[in-house]
Amino acid sequence: MKKLNWGIIGLGNIAYNFSSAFNEIQNARLIAIASKDDTKLKKFGEKFNIEKKFQFEKYENLLNCNEVDIVYIALPNSLHKSWVLQALKSNKNVLVEKPAATNFAEANEIKNYLVSRNLFFSEAFMYRYHPQIKLVIDIIRNNEIGNLLSMKSFYGENILTKKIFYYFNKRRKINPKSRLFNRELGGGCILDLGCYTSSFSLLIGSLISKVNIDNLKLQNVDSQIGETGVDIESSAELNFQSGFKSKIFSSFKSNLGYSSIIKGEKGKIILNNTWTGGDIILKVTNNSNKIIEQDTKINVYSYQIKEISKRILNKIISPSFPVMSLNETVKNIKVIENWINY
Repeated sequence: MKKLNWGIIGLGNIAYNFSSAFNEIQNARLIAIASKDDTKLKKFGEKFNIEKKFQFEKYENLLNCNEVDIVYIALPNSLHKSWVLQALKSNKNVLVEKPAATNFAEANEIKNYLVSRNLFFSEAFMYRYHPQIKLVIDIIRNNEIGNLLSMKSFYGENILTKKIFYYFNKRRKINPKSRLFNRELGGGCILDLGCYTSSFSLLIGSLISKVNIDNLKLQNVDSQIGETGVDIESSAELNFQSGFKSKIFSSFKSNLGYSSIIKGEKGKIILNNTWTGGDIILKVTNNSNKIIEQDTKINVYSYQIKEISKRILNKIISPSFPVMSLNETVKNIKVIENWINY
């Protein structure tokens, strides 16, 4: 079977989890990595059996490598736009870690450049590739819960405190240089986690009618700013032109979990783990609950890598629904920007 050759720029935790998925895929292989950290480069190369000649200390050298078909950009948020554009200029297909940009202007710059390029581009919201999302869409389109009314979506983890003894917690010392807490690096819980909840809201809202970003109203924003000047907890409400409403929550200080609840006139859909997959609970009025089990042993990133590789090998340069389209990426970043600056 023909395989697509992948390269990765940036070797943080997300890149490690992503790379582990290649063991489960037949149509793709990871051949190249790039990092400015020699220690990371060496350890990563050993872990994933990357040939020494494909371990690059400069990002540009990976982009100039003819053997690489697509590059996955897993750098801090503030660097996404510039390296997306450099990758495209180097004639590389691109998968960029979310968010693809830190503001609306950057997202539009990427969009405008792609108009003249015959290259694949996608923002790495891995949950969109998971089978559970397609099942949710089928349930809604089959009218099993009736006309959609509202939803709630959560993504929150307490990374500010640590348990030291039974019920005693200690506040972690925040590193102001960390990408999560540094404003210049695109830090904050909205950009890091809230972008998932807003993107899922846009997907579900689009099943009712086409989403016009200019008619999407953001209300009831409640944010807490941490000591480094970035948001550490925030919630908001999205009001769609159709009348559909979505409440979205993100946090670095509270274990909000990863659930979503979608309500319709006849029932509701409950996802216990929206972002990496889990069982779907379907509750329909006057009927017993139905649980649709999901295989959680498969690496969630494998669905993403397999699907993207298949499309590029077949010379298809656009993602397939329900994967984030370029237009959807731009809309979502506009929502995020408004949420942060509310």
